[in-house]
Amino acid sequence: HARETQPEECCGLITGDDEHRFRSVYRCRNEMTRLNGGDPERYPRDGTKAFHMNETDYLKASQDAETRGESVTAVYHSHVDAGVYFSEMDQEFAEHELFPFPHVAHIVIAVDEGPMPICGVFERSTPDDPFTGRKLEAQPTE
Repeated sequence: HARETQPEECCGLITGDDEHRFRSVYRCRNEMTRLNGGDPERYPRDGTKAFHMNETDYLKASQDAETRGESVTAVYHSHVDAGVYFSEMDQEFAEHELFPFPHVAHIVIAVDEGPMPICGVFERSTPDDPFTGRKLEAQPTE
């Protein structure tokens, strides 16, 4: 997904349950370029430097997950030609009072010219703790 949307950032949700925290992936459309074009003062960045999930996409993903007994466990997005880090803007987004998934993990995918994207997950131990990150390693499938 991250490579397909280049040069713009991708975004989406991951859902899971008690047994498999990260089970299903739901792609969401990045609306940031459209928002930037309509109101560049309010949305100063376009989709190459930021993301804004399409509301219809994330509501459908959340409802589909709930139907299957899952819940949203992570938000993911990519950084194009930039490293894996949880930017100040990412943190503000995650902590915004209108953010629909306040207690989920945030997965950042760094996409560059290398053969494999690098991924990191950023989480809080409690809602009042700061986000801390760690690299995600690929695991063999059984």
